Amino acid sequence: MPLGPLNVLIGANGVGKTSVLEVMSLLAASADGHLQETISSAGGLSRLMTRDRKESMRLALTIPVAGEEPIEYELSLQPGGLAYVLPLEQLTQLRHKSKAKDPSFTYLKSKYIESKGSDILYYDTKTKKLVRPTWEHKPLETSLSQVPNMFREPEHFREVLASSTLYHALDVSPRAPIRLPQPMQPALLPGKDGENLVSCLYFLRETARDRFEAVEDAIRAAFPNFERMDFPPVAAGSLTMAWKERQYTQPLYAHQLSEGTLRFLWLVTLLQSPGLPTVTLIDEPEVSLHPEMLRLLSGLFREAATRTQLVVATHSEQLVRFLDPSELIICDLDDDHGTVVTRACDMGIEAWLKEYSLDQLWGLGRLGGRA
Repeated sequence: MPLGPLNVLIGANGVGKTSVLEVMSLLAASADGHLQETISSAGGLSRLMTRDRKESMRLALTIPVAGEEPIEYELSLQPGGLAYVLPLEQLTQLRHKSKAKDPSFTYLKSKYIESKGSDILYYDTKTKKLVRPTWEHKPLETSLSQVPNMFREPEHFREVLASSTLYHALDVSPRAPIRLPQPMQPALLPGKDGENLVSCLYFLRETARDRFEAVEDAIRAAFPNFERMDFPPVAAGSLTMAWKERQYTQPLYAHQLSEGTLRFLWLVTLLQSPGLPTVTLIDEPEVSLHPEMLRLLSGLFREAATRTQLVVATHSEQLVRFLDPSELIICDLDDDHGTVVTRACDMGIEAWLKEYSLDQLWGLGRLGGRA
């Protein structure tokens, strides 16, 4: 599935939209040395292989490299005893023939990692060969997360993949972290559960005023009576958020705000955060949001997509209405091939778009992605 700056996945329940995000999240954990923890928290590898009737699960990812050929990563996972094994792991990159001594070669394949089960090989920059590790290798973690620094391109690949972050629907229950006072400390992101939202907003106000003002401008567009946000201290080293509206003399605090208000504020703060990773994954951002907020959200997605590669899964026709066909990916389920994805701009719908909006075409079933 080729990815652009902004990628919004739509489709019926159970076709694999969230699975795409979870595969990316699993690969991120594999690059960050937390594969065992991630698989254990999911209930084991067998729980993850819900539709794969084969003996192993293969994951593959390619990343472009400026001025060079792309880097390709492949990882296979297979149930083994009470845990799992890694029967295959490869990190490779093609090189132009000008770098090869033999002119008959069009390309040379540079192998940075080639692991088959317990036979672990990685490229050693001193000997210029694939060698076995000289350290104690953790069998349930990938070689990608354990090998020492290699060339610039593989290191960049590992950093990009490890930083990829998945955000699910925000918890806004009465005692959720987002509704409670938070420590006065630097925070580049609002947190997966909003546990750093106040800290992040305060940090933006003090260090990146333009981004903080962009957050407030987006809130004013969604809530015309909104005036400003303040951050009064509530205890030593702790802050809360005071939400001021024009028609009220007293501010509202986080525990008094509606679910939709909190979720929109969290999303806006996330998308304006200076700490966005190279790849950001968001599942069902439309939860509790008014359709008019989705119009604003689509614009925020596009702006954020200039700073992060954004992959979003949604069921919202209203959000689809405000997208460009190049930003929309339709997911369908095929009995033989599993999840099949198609970008809307590749479906020959130009003539249809003269009379129908993108969400109408989806509603009519012209795009697929329906139950």
